[in-house]
Amino acid sequence: MKTEKALQYPSLPKDYPGLCRLLMPRPIHDRVEYGNVAELTDAMALWQDEFTPDQADYFDLLCGLIEEFDREQVRWPKVSVQARLQHLIQEAGLSAADLSRLLGGSRNLGAMILRGDRNLTVAHIRKLADHFRVSPELFI
Repeated sequence: MKTEKALQYPSLPKDYPGLCRLLMPRPIHDRVEYGNVAELTDAMALWQDEFTPDQADYFDLLCGLIEEFDREQVRWPKVSVQARLQHLIQEAGLSAADLSRLLGGSRNLGAMILRGDRNLTVAHIRKLADHFRVSPELFI
Protein backbone atom coordinates (compact mmCIF):
# COMPACT_ATOMS: atom_id res chain seq x y z
CA MET A 1 0.00 0.00 0.00
CA LYS A 2 3.02 2.30 0.06
CA THR A 3 1.91 5.45 -1.62
CA GLU A 4 3.95 8.16 -3.25
CA LYS A 5 2.26 10.71 -1.03
CA ALA A 6 1.92 10.05 2.69
CA LEU A 7 -1.59 9.26 3.86
CA GLN A 8 -3.24 12.06 5.76
CA TYR A 9 -6.40 11.77 7.82
CA PRO A 10 -8.37 14.62 6.17
CA SER A 11 -8.15 12.85 2.81
CA LEU A 12 -9.28 9.44 4.11
CA PRO A 13 -12.78 8.14 3.40
CA LYS A 14 -15.34 8.75 6.14
CA ASP A 15 -17.36 5.59 5.50
CA TYR A 16 -16.49 1.94 6.15
CA PRO A 17 -16.78 0.74 2.52
CA GLY A 18 -14.50 3.56 1.38
CA LEU A 19 -11.91 2.67 4.01
CA CYS A 20 -12.11 -0.99 2.97
CA ARG A 21 -11.46 0.00 -0.64
CA LEU A 22 -8.32 1.75 0.58
CA LEU A 23 -7.14 -1.29 2.57
CA MET A 24 -9.26 -4.40 3.05
CA PRO A 25 -8.86 -5.49 6.68
CA ARG A 26 -7.60 -9.03 6.99
CA PRO A 27 -5.24 -10.95 9.28
CA ILE A 28 -1.64 -9.80 8.98
CA HIS A 29 0.73 -12.50 7.74
CA ASP A 30 4.03 -10.70 7.16
CA ARG A 31 5.99 -7.49 7.66
CA VAL A 32 4.75 -5.94 4.40
CA GLU A 33 1.11 -6.34 5.41
CA TYR A 34 2.02 -5.09 8.88
CA GLY A 35 3.62 -2.00 7.36
CA ASN A 36 0.54 -1.30 5.25
CA VAL A 37 -1.78 -1.50 8.25
CA ALA A 38 0.60 0.55 10.39
CA GLU A 39 0.82 3.26 7.73
CA LEU A 40 -2.95 3.68 7.75
CA THR A 41 -3.34 3.55 11.54
CA ASP A 42 -0.51 6.08 11.91
CA ALA A 43 -2.36 8.45 9.59
CA MET A 44 -5.51 8.07 11.70
CA ALA A 45 -4.06 7.87 15.22
CA LEU A 46 -4.04 11.54 16.20
CA TRP A 47 -7.53 12.21 14.86
CA GLN A 48 -9.60 9.87 17.03
CA ASP A 49 -11.73 12.72 18.40
CA GLU A 50 -12.77 13.52 14.83
CA PHE A 51 -13.65 9.97 13.71
CA THR A 52 -16.99 9.10 12.22
CA PRO A 53 -18.50 5.93 13.73
CA ASP A 54 -17.33 3.98 10.67
CA GLN A 55 -13.78 5.32 11.01
CA ALA A 56 -13.74 4.41 14.71
CA ASP A 57 -14.83 0.82 13.96
CA TYR A 58 -12.29 0.50 11.15
CA PHE A 59 -9.46 1.93 13.26
CA ASP A 60 -10.30 -0.39 16.17
CA LEU A 61 -10.28 -3.37 13.82
CA LEU A 62 -6.89 -2.45 12.35
CA CYS A 63 -5.42 -1.92 15.83
CA GLY A 64 -6.72 -5.34 16.84
CA LEU A 65 -5.03 -6.89 13.81
CA ILE A 66 -1.74 -5.25 14.75
CA GLU A 67 -2.05 -6.41 18.37
CA GLU A 68 -2.79 -9.97 17.24
CA PHE A 69 0.24 -10.03 14.93
CA ASP A 70 2.48 -8.60 17.66
CA ARG A 71 1.22 -11.13 20.20
CA GLU A 72 1.91 -14.04 17.85
CA GLN A 73 5.03 -12.91 16.00
CA VAL A 74 7.02 -10.43 18.04
CA ARG A 75 9.40 -11.92 20.56
CA TRP A 76 10.04 -9.35 23.25
CA PRO A 77 13.30 -9.62 25.16
CA LYS A 78 13.19 -11.11 28.63
CA VAL A 79 13.54 -8.35 31.20
CA SER A 80 14.11 -9.01 34.88
CA VAL A 81 11.76 -7.75 37.56
CA GLN A 82 14.58 -5.57 38.89
CA ALA A 83 15.09 -3.98 35.45
CA ARG A 84 11.36 -3.29 35.11
CA LEU A 85 11.23 -1.76 38.57
CA GLN A 86 14.37 0.29 37.93
CA HIS A 87 12.81 1.65 34.76
CA LEU A 88 9.61 2.64 36.54
CA ILE A 89 11.57 4.32 39.33
CA GLN A 90 13.74 6.27 36.89
CA GLU A 91 10.72 7.38 34.84
CA ALA A 92 9.05 8.63 38.03
CA GLY A 93 12.21 10.41 39.17
CA LEU A 94 12.45 8.32 42.33
CA SER A 95 15.48 6.95 44.17
CA ALA A 96 16.15 3.70 45.99
CA ALA A 97 15.42 5.55 49.25
CA ASP A 98 12.05 6.64 47.83
CA LEU A 99 11.36 2.99 46.99
CA SER A 100 12.15 2.04 50.59
CA ARG A 101 9.70 4.65 51.87
CA LEU A 102 7.05 3.54 49.39
CA LEU A 103 7.37 -0.08 50.49
CA GLY A 104 7.46 0.85 54.15
CA GLY A 105 10.65 -1.06 54.93
CA SER A 106 14.10 -0.27 56.21
CA ARG A 107 15.94 2.62 54.59
CA ASN A 108 18.08 0.28 52.47
CA LEU A 109 15.26 -2.06 51.37
CA GLY A 110 14.87 -0.29 48.01
CA ALA A 111 18.56 -0.62 47.17
CA MET A 112 18.56 -4.27 48.22
CA ILE A 113 15.59 -5.03 45.97
CA LEU A 114 17.10 -3.18 43.02
CA ARG A 115 20.39 -5.11 43.42
CA GLY A 116 18.51 -8.40 43.63
CA ASP A 117 19.56 -9.06 47.23
CA ARG A 118 15.92 -9.11 48.37
CA ASN A 119 12.83 -10.36 46.59
CA LEU A 120 9.55 -8.51 46.42
CA THR A 121 6.84 -9.76 48.74
CA VAL A 122 3.16 -9.94 47.81
CA ALA A 123 2.59 -6.79 49.87
CA HIS A 124 5.41 -5.01 48.00
CA ILE A 125 3.94 -6.04 44.65
CA ARG A 126 0.51 -4.70 45.61
CA LYS A 127 1.98 -1.37 46.73
CA LEU A 128 4.08 -1.02 43.57
CA ALA A 129 1.19 -1.95 41.26
CA ASP A 130 -1.05 0.62 42.98
CA HIS A 131 1.62 3.32 43.01
CA PHE A 132 2.69 2.93 39.37
CA ARG A 133 -0.82 1.98 38.18
CA VAL A 134 0.36 -1.17 36.43
CA SER A 135 -0.63 -4.80 36.59
CA PRO A 136 0.85 -6.72 39.55
CA GLU A 137 1.98 -9.31 36.96
CA LEU A 138 4.71 -6.87 35.91
CA PHE A 139 6.55 -7.70 39.14
CA ILE A 140 6.29 -11.48 38.93
